[in-house]
Amino acid sequence: MKTDTKLNTPSNLNFIILTATIFIGFLVFGISENIKGPAIPRIQQEFLLSEFQIGLLLALNSLGYLLACSYTGWLVKRFGIKTTTILSFVTMALAGVLIYLSPSYSLFSGSYFIMYLGNGMLEISLGILAATIFTKNTGTMMNLSHFFYGLSSMFAPLLSTSLMGLSISDALLGWRGMYLIMLSFSLIPILPAIMGRFASEDQDSQERVSMKDFIKNSTAWLILFILSFGVTAEMAIGGWLANFLEKSYSFSPASAASVLSGFFFCFMLARLLFGPLIDRIGFAKSILLASLFSGISIILAVLIGRPAAFLFAAAGFGIAPIYPTVMALMSKVFKNNISTALTFTLPAMGIIIVIGNLLVGAITDLFRLIFTNYYGAAAGIKLGYSAGFLFIGLCCFMCCGGTVLLYKKLKKEQCLF
Repeated sequence: MKTDTKLNTPSNLNFIILTATIFIGFLVFGISENIKGPAIPRIQQEFLLSEFQIGLLLALNSLGYLLACSYTGWLVKRFGIKTTTILSFVTMALAGVLIYLSPSYSLFSGSYFIMYLGNGMLEISLGILAATIFTKNTGTMMNLSHFFYGLSSMFAPLLSTSLMGLSISDALLGWRGMYLIMLSFSLIPILPAIMGRFASEDQDSQERVSMKDFIKNSTAWLILFILSFGVTAEMAIGGWLANFLEKSYSFSPASAASVLSGFFFCFMLARLLFGPLIDRIGFAKSILLASLFSGISIILAVLIGRPAAFLFAAAGFGIAPIYPTVMALMSKVFKNNISTALTFTLPAMGIIIVIGNLLVGAITDLFRLIFTNYYGAAAGIKLGYSAGFLFIGLCCFMCCGGTVLLYKKLKKEQCLF
């Protein structure tokens, strides 16, 4: 491979191939993450699950993601990013087959868990690769990469709803067949991954700080705090919004999926358009403003009610830039320790997301039971879900508060980006 003396400057052609791997990888990531919204009510109905059990399912998925993040660093060092990335795509495709064949909730949960193992592996691989090659216009390139996640996320709920209602030879495809087809797309990005020549990933020669020393860094903990609450809000909306709209506001499945797709449309536009602005005004300020906007939008959507459902979609403008901009900030602050930073941050983030998903389900169930006793079942469901979404809005405000502290710390250290 033709390179400069630096590890992260591949030739132009290979840069295009590696960039294509990242972009298509995030397309697949968006599909696998966001087809669950319209499918969850059908899964819940077939297996007779409570809201808490759905929350537990999502939490176990996050646990699979966490587990994958913990061993993917070793896979990258042992086999390289190329092999690890290809393995992650294969794992997700295999999960689609297993989900289709799952006859019980326990086997379905195991298959879903495997899918998130693939997601976690892909997240680490793409994160290291992006930090390695996107050394200029980092905010723009990171947000553009995650734009492809938003692009597929926008269409995924509508596609999944359409596929679930499709009949083949007089047999309804259903949510099982939908997962089989959608996760089969994971095989497509294997081609550019095979074609690309990945730089050597001997991270030991790059690291200047051990993991033991890294976890003593207060900046690392602040970044973890910000990222965890931002991603918890992002994942919770993707997982719970369709169910909330159908059960609380009596939206049809198609209408609920449309609002969810609207969220990802705003999500997609933000990552497509806001990158240059983020590079200009700074990473920390951008995260602060984005998280504040999303928190206000979600809270207002809940308090106003059905006429303000569009604000759930608008919240995508604020939530979208948080994750890629934090990744861009990490790539600058921990430039020589990015592998250690990702290995520490993403698994720890996964733990917080597990707790967050459990809390959304538990809060929804708790307030549903409380309000049902006073106002009846219909009001109990609506108010229970409203309480759950108020917690999601609170997560955005927690993200904003953490960013204020980080901004002050980086400004004091004259380390703002």
